[in-house]
Amino acid sequence: MDEYDLDLDWDVFHEVLKQQVNDELSVSEEEDRKLKKNRILKRSFAIAGITLGVLCLFVVFLVGTKPGRRMIYRIAGDYIHDRVDQTDNTTEEEGDSFAVSGGINDSYSKNAFDYTNKTDTEENASESVIIPRQEDYVSTFLVFGIEEIGGAKNTDAILLASINTRDKTIKLTSLLRDTLVNVPGYTPRKLNAVYAKGGASLLTTTIEQNYRVKIDGYASIDFEDFEAVIDFLGGVPIELGEKEANYLNRKNYISNPAYRNVVPGWNNLNGNQALGYCRVRKVPTLGGSNDDYGRTLRQRRVMTAVFNKYKNKNVFDLLSITTKCLGYVKTNVTQAQIEGVLEDIVENKITTMETMRIPVNGMFDELDEYNGVSSP
Repeated sequence: MDEYDLDLDWDVFHEVLKQQVNDELSVSEEEDRKLKKNRILKRSFAIAGITLGVLCLFVVFLVGTKPGRRMIYRIAGDYIHDRVDQTDNTTEEEGDSFAVSGGINDSYSKNAFDYTNKTDTEENASESVIIPRQEDYVSTFLVFGIEEIGGAKNTDAILLASINTRDKTIKLTSLLRDTLVNVPGYTPRKLNAVYAKGGASLLTTTIEQNYRVKIDGYASIDFEDFEAVIDFLGGVPIELGEKEANYLNRKNYISNPAYRNVVPGWNNLNGNQALGYCRVRKVPTLGGSNDDYGRTLRQRRVMTAVFNKYKNKNVFDLLSITTKCLGYVKTNVTQAQIEGVLEDIVENKITTMETMRIPVNGMFDELDEYNGVSSP
């Protein structure tokens, strides 16, 4: 057998082997890093997927279920309640000496009335108490505007806003300001003069007693704040007749002369113009109504325009406008009532507003004077 003498360079062999081992180890470490990275990515995607799924389920719960939507109404109700100017039913409001000591809820007890500081004669005061009508499917709120020109406190805009879940409508009813009414603790007088005697509590009770309708709460706004609310909405579209437009441009109902530039036909009225329009009564409306009948019709037209414009805003605009406007509104409506109103409107998909006035044609006498009370 031949023998071969292998002359190996062991140092080179050792280096080559070492390099191969290092290469193998480097590949293994790189693969480990890739595997770890993939595992982290998979875990992150899994967590994100689970989180997104939970959020989707939560959104579905909030929007797609009644208990979920009630959570939204509760949050919205709290938001609104915290931003309006809340009044206390148990305290006497702006006005004369008369106060409803127990507020709206107990105004059907004779003991609820405080007659100790009456300014009218006791024998002429109205003391009969009437239980007003109430239906479970209707919530009615008193809405009124206060004119404080020259120190007066007349409520020249008086409306009842009723939410009816049976026929799925909001009904806006004007009460004529010159209606002669019996006032608890006082002699009969015109409706718009009641607030000056006992504030919102007396006005509420008087309307309940004379019109026999249960009022669940009230909201009021003065003329200056009304202008601001209309401006926040970007104005309201109102159609004017030729006589109306000419009258508004000639008279001072639009208090800022720079805005006395309305035209016959459709106008986007700003706050100052809309207020002037609501106050006009000595010229026929578009359609022919005159005097206070025309004025209340104008008021309902503006309220309807506000309602239609508000409901067509997107959610971000609504939040912005609502935040700005709520501080101008004075109300005794509770957070629970606000939540209930939101639920009634949304759950019943109420998007229709109907308007009317009381008294209706043919159901009243129009006298220049009655028992010492003149009209207008």
